[in-house]
Parts: sequence; C-alpha cells; structure tokens
Amino acid sequence: MSWVSKTLSSTLGKKLLMALTGLFLILFLVIHLIGNLQLLFPDNGESFNLYADSMANNPLIRIVSIGNFAFILLHVLYSIMLSRHNNISRPIDYAVNKASTNSSWSSRNMGILGTIILIFLLVHLKGFYYEIKFGEMPTVDYAGVTYKNVFAIVAAAYSNVLYVAFYVVAMGFLGFHLSHGFASAFQTLGLNHVKYSPLIQKVGFGFSIIVPALFALIPIVMYIQSL
Repeated sequence: MSWVSKTLSSTLGKKLLMALTGLFLILFLVIHLIGNLQLLFPDNGESFNLYADSMANNPLIRIVSIGNFAFILLHVLYSIMLSRHNNISRPIDYAVNKASTNSSWSSRNMGILGTIILIFLLVHLKGFYYEIKFGEMPTVDYAGVTYKNVFAIVAAAYSNVLYVAFYVVAMGFLGFHLSHGFASAFQTLGLNHVKYSPLIQKVGFGFSIIVPALFALIPIVMYIQSL
C-alpha cells in the first residue's frame, strides 16, 4: 500500500478530504448562486436562459459539473465513515456529558444536517437537472436563435408553495451545516491561527447566513410573482 493510499485511508486523510471537498462545494455554492440570481432579472427569463445555455455548452463547465458530483459523493461517503469511526471509538457515552456547553448544536448534528441536505439535493436534481437533460423542454427564441426555456421549468416549480417551503427549510438546514463546516474545514487544513481564526469564524458565520438566505429568496420572490 502506497503512502498516498495509507494517508487517504487514515482518519486524518479522511478529514482532509472532507475539508477539501467541503471547500470546493462552498465555492460551487457561490458560483451557483450568482447564476441563479439571474432568475430575478426583470427580463422574463432571458438572462437566465442564455446563462443556462452557455453553461450547458461549455466543455470546461461540463467537466467541473462531473467533478462536483464526484466531490458530493466523496463528501457524503467520508462523512459516513468518520461518523462510524467516532461511534466505534466511543461506544459508551461519558457519565457526564455537557455537549451543549462544549460544542454548538450544528457541530453535534452535522450528520443529520448533511442527510437532510442530501435528500434535498436528490429531489432538486430530479426536479431540475433530470428534467432539463432528459425531459421534454419548452423552447424560446432570442434574436432568431432557439434556446431551451429553463426559466419556464424553474418558474413552474417555484409556483408550487409546497416545493418553495421545502426549499426554504432546506436552505435553513444548509445554513446550520455551513455555520460549523466552513470554519471546521480551515481548521482541519491547519489554516487556523490566533490572529486569523476569529476572522475565519466571522466570515463563515456571515456566509452561512447570507448565501442560504439569498438562495431561499429566489423561490420566495418567484412564488409571489406567480400569484
């Protein structure tokens, strides 16, 4: 067994991969949010449809998308392995367990939060990615060129109050997940310092509020517009 496989199979290696994949997914969230905010442009979906078409036909973006799915799977698999390792290492709870004073609620429930987010991702992919790739798509013309009307699919989904509520609640869980995961990733990579750690924690806290809130704002606004 090479030193690479030994490292990756160790607890430290698994934590490093969790941190690296987590940071990549955080970056993906920012890029995805920038694209999705175009749904709110007052142009009847033209900006978003042109953006979606450019993303779908960009070879680099397609490669990154495949990598993104791989990183999600790795993040999930290694989180499961680390949770099992922690449970095996400490099968009996401490006689006095003051978890609420020693750690945050989100840090103690990362597994549950991650599971809920994974369920949301599966539903989200089925409703959008699968339909766009394999479903019968409506089309729209811009300057004589025909494009897939992805905006129409999104608008139809966000006109359903139950799906909007599900989306908003899922973004709340994502916020809790990020509130611990953001700073934890930097700490795992050894990028913590007495001078910089407080800043990283503040940035992570702000990120965990602003990004999920903006994601949640999109379906809320589009639902109101559909009334």
